[in-house]
Amino acid sequence: MIPLTLGFYFGRRFLGAALAVFASIFALVALIDYIELMRRASDIPNVSPWLVLRTSFYRVPQVTERVMSFAALVGAMACYLNLSRRLELVVARAAGMSAWQFVAPAVVVALGLGIVATTVYNPISAALRERSKRLEAEMFGAESSGVQQATSGGFWVRQRSSDGHQAIINASSSQEQGALLGDVTIYTFDTAGRFDERIEAKSAELQPGAWRIADARIYSVSAPPREEASYLLSTNLSVEQVRESFATPETVSFWQLSSYIDLAEQAGLGAAAYRLQYHLLLARPFLLVAMVILAASVSLRFFRFGGVQQMVLSGVGAGFLLYVLSKVTEDMSKAELMPPMAAAWLPVLVGGLTGFVVMLHQEDG
Repeated sequence: MIPLTLGFYFGRRFLGAALAVFASIFALVALIDYIELMRRASDIPNVSPWLVLRTSFYRVPQVTERVMSFAALVGAMACYLNLSRRLELVVARAAGMSAWQFVAPAVVVALGLGIVATTVYNPISAALRERSKRLEAEMFGAESSGVQQATSGGFWVRQRSSDGHQAIINASSSQEQGALLGDVTIYTFDTAGRFDERIEAKSAELQPGAWRIADARIYSVSAPPREEASYLLSTNLSVEQVRESFATPETVSFWQLSSYIDLAEQAGLGAAAYRLQYHLLLARPFLLVAMVILAASVSLRFFRFGGVQQMVLSGVGAGFLLYVLSKVTEDMSKAELMPPMAAAWLPVLVGGLTGFVVMLHQEDG
């Protein structure tokens, strides 16, 4: 067993390196996003830099969630290469310690970071993302605030009311998990399926049994165009059905995902995307552990042996390939070609087993 003091030391070094890498990525993404938002808001009068800064800051946490595994990979590589450069690993090996004892503290820390990222950071980032969408709507208006574009034409959903009339709803933006839509166009049909009206509106809010449409302009086949400040459109859609059509799983908190899955299944809707996100969040702590093991397999070599640059490049390359694998499995799961559990856990197993096998070969022959 590794001495407790030395274990704390190695763990603290890895924690500092991983947090430094993550903070650097966070600051870089925040700066780029702030500059982009300032460019977009330059033509809008009376928009303060502080409002743009808040909007950008609320957007960044969800973006940086995706790079946590790379922060663990690069942080572990930097930690072990620095320990090797300062000959601390040489002294530890001379005292009879093995590579497994070097890696164990970082594995424990990575597991703890992953748990915090899933249970604390993810809910915070989801909540801040909803706030950012509201601020964007205030700055740019409904036509420019759609940050959840489902297709090039926005969001589409089909509904049938209790009296048999059908409607097709298109919205360019979605807030509050689909309950509030922006820049809405609605095509209504009669019970025989013939076109009846086209409704264009600034926004639409889902209420029990109806959509409340604000600032509506109605074009009918049997009457001249008219404008309504408030217009009610009957609907049979429930909140769960709207969430399935308009909400993206990335904007749902980890603690709410299981209830979303249950509600979608009770409504007879597919919940594959929510299941994939749920398993991705469950697998995140173990993905960070796999990244640490993968980094250790390419960064425990002593500096005097040379080849450090090649090792660093191989580690970065392995992390990139693992990222590509995870994106491929996610896309296959969304296309219903792979179970969500397999798509989420396969990259973890591949990364962890690869690093484990390489370390076994290096340390034990």
